[in-house]
Amino acid sequence: MFEKYAMITLYFGVLVVLGWLAARRIRNMSDFVVGGKRLGFWVAAFSAQATGESAWLLLGVTGMGAMVGFSAYWIVVGEVIGVAVAWFVMAPRFKQLTDNYESLTVIDYLVSRFKSSTQTLRVISAISLCFFVLIYISAQIDATGSAFASFLDWDYMTGAIVGFLVVAAYCIAGGFLAAAWTDMFQGSVMLLCLVLLPVVAWFSLDSSDAIYAGLQAIDPGLVSFWGAGGPSLMSFFLILGMGLIGLGFLGSPQVFARLIAIRSSEQIDRGKWVALLFTFLAGFSAVSIGILGRYLFTEVGAQPDTVLGNGAQDVLPEMVEYTFPPWVVGLYVAAVLAAIMSTVSSLLVMAAGSLTHDLYARVINPGLGDAAAASLCRKVTLAMAALALGLAVTVSVLSPERTIFWFVIFGWSGIAATFCPMIVLSLFWSKFTERGAIASMLAGFSMTIVSKFVLQELDGTREYFVALETMPPSFLFALLVGWAVALIWPSEPLEREYRSELDSLAAPRGTEESPGRPATVK
Repeated sequence: MFEKYAMITLYFGVLVVLGWLAARRIRNMSDFVVGGKRLGFWVAAFSAQATGESAWLLLGVTGMGAMVGFSAYWIVVGEVIGVAVAWFVMAPRFKQLTDNYESLTVIDYLVSRFKSSTQTLRVISAISLCFFVLIYISAQIDATGSAFASFLDWDYMTGAIVGFLVVAAYCIAGGFLAAAWTDMFQGSVMLLCLVLLPVVAWFSLDSSDAIYAGLQAIDPGLVSFWGAGGPSLMSFFLILGMGLIGLGFLGSPQVFARLIAIRSSEQIDRGKWVALLFTFLAGFSAVSIGILGRYLFTEVGAQPDTVLGNGAQDVLPEMVEYTFPPWVVGLYVAAVLAAIMSTVSSLLVMAAGSLTHDLYARVINPGLGDAAAASLCRKVTLAMAALALGLAVTVSVLSPERTIFWFVIFGWSGIAATFCPMIVLSLFWSKFTERGAIASMLAGFSMTIVSKFVLQELDGTREYFVALETMPPSFLFALLVGWAVALIWPSEPLEREYRSELDSLAAPRGTEESPGRPATVK
């Protein structure tokens, strides 16, 4: 047990040092919210992907691999496609536009893109974002408590509070820069541990043929990419639900904030390969850990959630204890905490920045100075963290059968459905309007709740919507509503102005733009 605590103490120590170093560079609101737009591609890519993955990857996806077997690899396919579209297709244009608009947040970009003359778009965006971010953060804090309970036999509440205090401390001190730097460190730890475990476990086991035969004996559905029962309408919905999880990368503010903060468009060209490789290796390894754990720890007739915990989310701790000596187990505790805290820190800074910059400083008190705004942002960060802790504890009491996988997915889906369709349309459709953007946001926000609490309770179709989950129907509905409203109430002046902006951005540029400023057109 000493080895575990020593490794965790060292891990927390690194986070505190990085937070302290980042705090020394915070001089204004731009530094606190986007790190002064000085991120290099390694930090930006690792930070974006570590933020997008979270405890959902290490505890949720590993558990899903143990529950359903080979069909869980569809999650990896969906994530890789989503990340590829985000970084290869959307990121270059988004970066050029946000630099041109001098945006500090995704909401800044939206207001500038639609030349908004009212505060409606800004207010709705900020409130919607903070609502689902609060759910997402609470899911991560919930996972912190579960991780400490699984690895160290701590009380759930103690683990949740300790995780909350550590993240809140370095976020309040160092803001976005602390979140980005710690994400880089935590993403590296997470990736190393994920890739290492299945490789070591594989070589310690029998041949691949024996593993395949063993899984097939436990449940033939484990070795089918269609899942249990083979091809069917239900398996199609299950695969679709897992594969479309990658939609959440197509404009989620917590991911695209890294594209605003990256130093230049050239850095995106380098970072996209890092992001893609990170996603593939991390996702493939996580599912493989779950599958190997199912082979090792269950037998014919045994229910995986009985042996490996609710949703089989204890499969990672079990695999680590089985494969490695105690001091390495401590490294894996740090890896799980890294996955959780990288996401919590990024979401906290983003939500606090949105409330402070997008709502208070822009709507309520436009005369707020930079230093005062940064100070207020720290206080809002603490308040948001405390609210998320309270929500996590409440959910743990009211829903003891919850799984980390689907708890996180609800928050992820809400953010994605509210913002991603709107971001996609705003980047690639010149006819898209402010009214369409507002309608799309409201549609995605409301459909996420309807899908979760209404469609998934309907008799006759309930199981299909449960399999599909909330993101696909919510995303599609928001996309269609935004498109329809923009067609019904067009804005030709806005369309001409956006086309003109795109033409100017397409002109030849220098190699490395100044951080946070538009490139000079030659």
